[in-house]
Amino acid sequence: MPESSNNHAHQKPKNAMAAVEYKGLTSITLSDIEALGVDTGVAIDLLQKLAGIVSDYGAATPQTWQRISQDVLAPDLPFSLHQMMYYGCYKDFGPDPPAWLPDPGCAMLTNVGKLLEKRGKELLGSKYKDPISSFSDFQEFSVSNPEVYWKTVLDEMNVSFSILPECILREDQSHPGGQWLPGAHLNPARHCLSPNRDRNLNDIVLIWRNEGDDEAPVEKMTLKELRSEVWAVAHALETLGLSKGSAIAIDMPMDVYSVVVYLAIVLAGYVVVSIADSFSPNEISTRLKISKAKAIFTQDFVVRGKKRIPLYSRVVDAQSPMAIVIPSRASALSTKLRYGDISWQDFLARTKESKEVQFDSVEQPVEAITNILFSSGTTGTPKAIPMTGITPFKAAADGWCHMDIRKGDIVAWPTNLGWMMGPWLVYASLLNGASMALYNGSPLSSGFAKFIQDAKVTMLGVIPSIVRTWKTTNCTAGFDWSTIRCFGSTGEASSVDEYLWLMGRARYKPVIEYCGGTEIGGGFVTGSLLQPQALAAFSTAAMGCSLFILGEDGLPITSDAPGIGELALGPLIFGASSTVLNADHYKIYFKGMPIWNGKRLRRHGDVFERTCGGYYRAHGRADDTMNLGGIKVSSLEIERICNAVDDNILETAAIGVPPVGGGPEKLVIVVVFKDSDKSKQNLGALMTSFNSSLQKKLNPLFKVSNVVTLPSLPRTATNKVMRRVLRQQFSQAGRGSRL
Repeated sequence: MPESSNNHAHQKPKNAMAAVEYKGLTSITLSDIEALGVDTGVAIDLLQKLAGIVSDYGAATPQTWQRISQDVLAPDLPFSLHQMMYYGCYKDFGPDPPAWLPDPGCAMLTNVGKLLEKRGKELLGSKYKDPISSFSDFQEFSVSNPEVYWKTVLDEMNVSFSILPECILREDQSHPGGQWLPGAHLNPARHCLSPNRDRNLNDIVLIWRNEGDDEAPVEKMTLKELRSEVWAVAHALETLGLSKGSAIAIDMPMDVYSVVVYLAIVLAGYVVVSIADSFSPNEISTRLKISKAKAIFTQDFVVRGKKRIPLYSRVVDAQSPMAIVIPSRASALSTKLRYGDISWQDFLARTKESKEVQFDSVEQPVEAITNILFSSGTTGTPKAIPMTGITPFKAAADGWCHMDIRKGDIVAWPTNLGWMMGPWLVYASLLNGASMALYNGSPLSSGFAKFIQDAKVTMLGVIPSIVRTWKTTNCTAGFDWSTIRCFGSTGEASSVDEYLWLMGRARYKPVIEYCGGTEIGGGFVTGSLLQPQALAAFSTAAMGCSLFILGEDGLPITSDAPGIGELALGPLIFGASSTVLNADHYKIYFKGMPIWNGKRLRRHGDVFERTCGGYYRAHGRADDTMNLGGIKVSSLEIERICNAVDDNILETAAIGVPPVGGGPEKLVIVVVFKDSDKSKQNLGALMTSFNSSLQKKLNPLFKVSNVVTLPSLPRTATNKVMRRVLRQQFSQAGRGSRL
């Protein structure tokens, strides 16, 4: 478990503000607080409260900060005051100062806390003390006793099988990741729609609002209503004449319609093909071809503010199979359909069954594919990664354990079914008896912030770039986020200051960092409400996962020692992929990896640091896949487009560089010109051309932050471009225009 004591006071905190000198708490004066724009009367009151806390808890302890964050700071106070208090308290603390501490009473009420109080001594024996003290032991137990752990958690989540598994885990040489729940049959969509001991048909499961309707009450749907809508779509799907197991794509915003369609496809025994609604026709076409999709659900337009962004036309340009087209906001479509395509109303009218007629779920072996997602690899072609019948329960179990999602919770996470977190949100909410909150609009607006307030969201998921925009625009000001119990964060590297700001919006509720991958079906490293949480850091391996940092010799360093290197995973991960539809799974994830305790470790590809305080920090990709705004993309995909922008370009290298002070990667293009005499041409104009081409041909969200020139690119003996060297050099050079 990460330490919260000050064992390394000689080290400076690793954060964006480390270079700024803050006063210790005992040196802060009234004029210091007033200088931040705080009224004198308020400043006097704050200073008196601060003095009392320092008197009771000391000037520089985690308990001091905990009391300051709860009793002194409020969302409407200047963020500079929050910084003054946080950095003043932890001025000489060292790395990983805890921004949040678990409360023993609240810990008992978490999903894991209740389980450990009930069965802790049975599972952990004499090691068990209490949920907080024993959480790390429980995590180790989940790795060393996977059969007991996963049977316990599946029981807690009310999972039932139409055919029971022969066992929880079967290990054999032909399956490096093991065989999970062999012989079992189930349908994850059926579980999402079924009442159980913790949920009835009248419970609210969906809450939503359309952008522009911000003053209207939020709309709600019960489990019974959702089930009826899904049944109706499932019945209509049967009229299309597709064989079971056929792939059906969804290219839509994350809204009520897409959730209903998603669940109906899975319930009826077909396979969802996930495509993000931001993709260009070429990207849509690639995914349709790889998955061999037989049909696609889409929308005529995506409405964002006053803009109507064409979506159906992109699907047509991608030469898609038959499309079922849903109107964006109006009751009727506002565009003419291609021959053979079907409107949403006509699609539903194809069946004579009413919404109340039950659709019997198609129960399948757990290894059957339910969803095809895509993750970019270093080849430039997206990897087609299947979710099986097990993967949804990995996602739900992570939510159950690490974000503590349970009945009564309202979970919001701006995402899309084209990314792993879209299906994750569906399953982590519905399989845990919680409600899903969906805002059909931009998450960067005050309208979204108001929706979080009005929907009474209890768990809000984010990506760092969204938080950065909120902080810059202050669009959350004036809204009450006090119902939030915790935040979740994934997709990119986060920054200390931005997440200090985020915590302050909800009176310092914890941020649970969450890192995994499409091929994992969830996370492998994350946080917990039973452990102290440091900003921009992970406090624990995910339940059931073991982490190994590889040293320079390619072998794991000592498990509890600090260090930095490529991260490897223990191979036995419940719900993780065992196949890739268009590549060699073993070659990608296992070939060449070290053997540890008789098992070949699993490759992930990220560089991680284990700190001396026991936390983990991410340091980007070890290979040449970048993470831009939460979207993984290969360097080759970007370089192919950039190489064609100007006839004088010989070659380019696309690299992701973390900004000074931390945060998501910035896209930098290194250019080698054919004619070196022309290398002094207008790089600003070239950057504009790069952005135009990338946004048109690859993704409208991508943006080049800098263009630099070199006479040649560094290469290996086998002529491979060493992008890692470029990343290192450019990171050291800062934001300059030369390497």
